[in-house]
Amino acid sequence: MKIILATALLFAAPALVLAQAAPAAKPAAKAAAPAADAKPAAKPRATPARRAAAVKSVEENTPIDDDPNITLSPEDLEMAKRVHVGTFPCELGASVTIIPSDKRPGFFTVRSGLMRFRMHPVGSRTGAIRLEDGRAGAMWLQLGNKSMLMSQKIGQRIADECMSPDQATFAEELKRNPRPSILDAPPPAAAGAGTASAPPATPAASVPR
Repeated sequence: MKIILATALLFAAPALVLAQAAPAAKPAAKAAAPAADAKPAAKPRATPARRAAAVKSVEENTPIDDDPNITLSPEDLEMAKRVHVGTFPCELGASVTIIPSDKRPGFFTVRSGLMRFRMHPVGSRTGAIRLEDGRAGAMWLQLGNKSMLMSQKIGQRIADECMSPDQATFAEELKRNPRPSILDAPPPAAAGAGTASAPPATPAASVPR
């Protein structure tokens, strides 16, 4: 009988050892589960300020004076001498900055906000000073009393009523002494001026009787 009990205990001992070890292994598995399910840290979202800063950085570091395909005529170079340069205030708080190129005479960098254009003079039928960036479809029009920056691609003005110091002075002069428009009626002629005198009356021929 003792031999039978001893044999039974020998077979039961491994089972008891496994039963005691199994519960200890389960907590370790549970502890490892959260680490496996952990999600990677979310990347910071790009804010409008960061996007604007990135765009500005790219634009400021893009070379714009290396296009050899445009050749200016002597008339264009003469017109370039009359372009106002500097930073000019415009309406609605906008401003435009015009910087002459130090590499190619007659070319200008025109900036407004984050926009930047490479412009050069082109002929104008009205006599106004006109700069264009054909690739970007932009135009700078300089009149005697104001200037404007326009995008021909989107068909709207980017900045209007821009004035250099010389233009502001000229605009004040026009307010004090308005110049006649070509659409105004000509002044009336002085009385008697330009009127041809009537020829003397010719006497009637006598009829013989």
